[in-house]
Amino acid sequence: MDNMFKIKKRTDKPKATVLYNVIEDYSEFDAPGNVTACAMTLPEDLPAHAKVLSESYDVPLDAMTRLLTEGGTHVYPQEHGILTRGLFACLLGQGDAIPKQTFVLDVMQFAEAEQVAHARSLSLLQAARDVFYRTLPDDLKEKLVQKNLGLDYRMLDRAVAKGGDIKYLDFRKDWSPHFKRLCIMPDGRLVETGGIEEFARLHGITVGQAKLLVEQGGTLEVGGEVLACQIVNGQPAVARFSAKNYLKAKELAASKNLHLMDALSEVAYADPAMMRGLVRKEVTGGRP
Repeated sequence: MDNMFKIKKRTDKPKATVLYNVIEDYSEFDAPGNVTACAMTLPEDLPAHAKVLSESYDVPLDAMTRLLTEGGTHVYPQEHGILTRGLFACLLGQGDAIPKQTFVLDVMQFAEAEQVAHARSLSLLQAARDVFYRTLPDDLKEKLVQKNLGLDYRMLDRAVAKGGDIKYLDFRKDWSPHFKRLCIMPDGRLVETGGIEEFARLHGITVGQAKLLVEQGGTLEVGGEVLACQIVNGQPAVARFSAKNYLKAKELAASKNLHLMDALSEVAYADPAMMRGLVRKEVTGGRP
């Protein structure tokens, strides 16, 4: 036959959910304003957006869908009579904010928002917005009053720019299955993982060990090598060191009377492969 047509093979692999195509990292800023601004120029996939945020922030899916549709706040319930978490908020793009925005207040911010709401006769949502905005870095505050965060669309990737205006903006701090974090490996590779379970699988440790490491920081020996995690403004920064570099760090710590984490940092900066990883991490901001 002269006319031959290639038939595409059907793939059962589902397409990965894309929630953001503009990401700006402010996680080095002082807490509680240490956020990552995650924005999307393409139309919102509401079911996917709601599902991911529901899982990330432990808000029931129906409640999250309603929040993303109608705006408002979700106050976390007390645990054993004690309030351990604050609230999740969604500002709609008509009036409350431009574009639509979501963020979380911690317990202290939530208490302040309640006081502001009472003192100034505001809704809890308005007070939450005021309290949250006040903590943000100045350069991010300036961008929030500009259209599309002041982005120069001529400099953006065409696939991002063709979406038009930013449709929504999520201020995130979490380390969830849907939001990748980077780990520097002994050979300088940057490996991204999404969530505690994936991180644990990568390094061959238990979920409990992984959770403790990324929440509290410190070191964890793994088959002669070592994982080191520093918590910077509430954000985990993770690197894995080879057995050789781990030994160097222990010797350095002993000879110079250094904390092991400081010794590991010195070893990392002296290792060309790890330095390449550190430089790439600085360039990408540790972002997905």
